Amino acid sequence: MYILSKFAIALISPLGASLFLGVLALLLALGRRARLSVFCGVLAVVWLGAWSLPVASDWLRGTLEGQFPPVAIASVPSVDAIVVLGGGVTPPSVGAVVPNLEAGADRVWFGAQLFHAGKAPLVVLSGGSDPDYSAFSEAESMARVMVALGVGRDALLLEDDSRNTSQNAAYTAALLEERGIERIVLVTSALHMPRALAQFEDAGLSVFAAATDHEVMARPGWQGWLPSTRALDGSARAMKEWVGVWVGR
Repeated sequence: MYILSKFAIALISPLGASLFLGVLALLLALGRRARLSVFCGVLAVVWLGAWSLPVASDWLRGTLEGQFPPVAIASVPSVDAIVVLGGGVTPPSVGAVVPNLEAGADRVWFGAQLFHAGKAPLVVLSGGSDPDYSAFSEAESMARVMVALGVGRDALLLEDDSRNTSQNAAYTAALLEERGIERIVLVTSALHMPRALAQFEDAGLSVFAAATDHEVMARPGWQGWLPSTRALDGSARAMKEWVGVWVGR
């Protein structure tokens, strides 16, 4: 199911959908369905081009991120645990030792800041990995970064079996239930927060959403109309999140 879900997400992404339409256009042309072939070909180009525009990508991402604007650390309540979701730190390959900080590494930094501000005595790091390819789990990768940011190892609780958001929520909730913990601050990227918050609340936790890693930012108007691979990637990730929200509902 994990592999199938990855293929499904790839297919609904702007690039995947455009490639599918392109192949369909080619097959229709071979079948002498000229008009339909041209329609699918044009649609593929338009679909790919539209979501490559920052103005379109920012709008789509904004529909998610706008639900959870940045929060000041002072406004975050004191709770029993801070939960930081994986997605910002990639474990090293087998044989290596240094985790890779990705664009979403703000999650780990913000989680450390909340801990140092005394918002909770415990930080739960949630994220697994494939042991055939990774030297250690994503949770362990985040732990090493947390320790480098001054968080004591004894304040960290690792959930290193999950491979997706629903498992993040279910496995983390089980660990916290063993400790009688219900109130948490949830830290993840703003783009991911709508889906993650719903999953963690469904798992029975009382959640304060502390979103970080906001991607949409002000830019000169003309830049919004210059196609870019970064905008295309942002559009694809936003579509993935919206599908996840709808499926969860």
